[in-house]
Amino acid sequence: MFDKLEAVEARFLEIEHKLGDPELANRPDEFRRLSKEHSSLQEIVDEYRNYRSTKAEIASNKELLMEGDADFVAMAKEELKALEPALDASAKRLQLLLLPQDPNDQKNILLEVRAGAGGEEAALFAAELYRLYQKFAERQGWRTEVMSVSQAEKGGLKEVVMMIEGSKVYSRLKFEAGVHRVQRVPETEAQGRVHTSTVTVAVLAEAEEVDVTISPADLRIDVYRSSGAGGQSVNTTDSAVRITHVPSGVVVACQDERSQLKNKEKAMKILRSRILEAEQEKAAKEHSDIRRAMVGTGDRSERIRTYNFPQGRLTDHRIGFTLHALPDIMEGHIEELLDAIQTHYQAEALKQAGYASA
Repeated sequence: MFDKLEAVEARFLEIEHKLGDPELANRPDEFRRLSKEHSSLQEIVDEYRNYRSTKAEIASNKELLMEGDADFVAMAKEELKALEPALDASAKRLQLLLLPQDPNDQKNILLEVRAGAGGEEAALFAAELYRLYQKFAERQGWRTEVMSVSQAEKGGLKEVVMMIEGSKVYSRLKFEAGVHRVQRVPETEAQGRVHTSTVTVAVLAEAEEVDVTISPADLRIDVYRSSGAGGQSVNTTDSAVRITHVPSGVVVACQDERSQLKNKEKAMKILRSRILEAEQEKAAKEHSDIRRAMVGTGDRSERIRTYNFPQGRLTDHRIGFTLHALPDIMEGHIEELLDAIQTHYQAEALKQAGYASA
């Protein structure tokens, strides 16, 4: 591990030297690339330097133990009580930081929420789940924007696609992808029986134009009149846009903006992200299998999580984690849940990397 850390720090210092070259200002692309790499290495280098500093302090205090002076010995013992656990904690953080990084972790995301099995009740819960993520994003200081939405008849959502922009959004929310099952008594249920419905969530890393090459010749673009609740342009102008990527068969439609151009821009963002995801799945078949197993078809039996309203309980079935705080969770307070999931998968990754002691 420490050979890797020495190499990382050496590369960090090399980039730092290059960034100090005034001539680099004339090469903006190289400057951006080096700045991004420098930023990505900063956390590892800072933690490694903290580790070395703590280790040096431990060595210094152990020398004091050998001097025999009672006051120095007592002081050294007291400091070692804090320093030795701190060194262990720093070593574990370094192990995590050296794990292979998901290339999408720094990206913004497109969060897609769709009603699954359960009719109108599923659509109502889709709207509540969308609101949950929106509230969570707001508290993180992230920016959200609805890219596409399809309303259901009784106030729910058939589907909504939301862009979330901020620091490490994909890293934080990527494990939300899958089937979310809700158990509760619908308002329309006269007998008071608990119904089960499902909602599917997909988390797509935002694709920049440089990430995906799409030839205009591969696109079929159709315009049509918007339908449903909206502004004055609804049913009066051809502002809605449907884009079909012919080679892959991916179809995206947007009609929420009054401007045809804005709808086209939003549709292209979604299209790029869906094609990027497809390309990444093709390149890493095991990831594709994992995502299909998580998202599936929306059937009740394919679930990653259950929201049980009568018992006020949420259970994540992947890690066997339960919280009895459903009202707070539905208000977007999912930090504890996300931390537990992230810790679980980090522990699995550490085992695979051979850090058995972690």
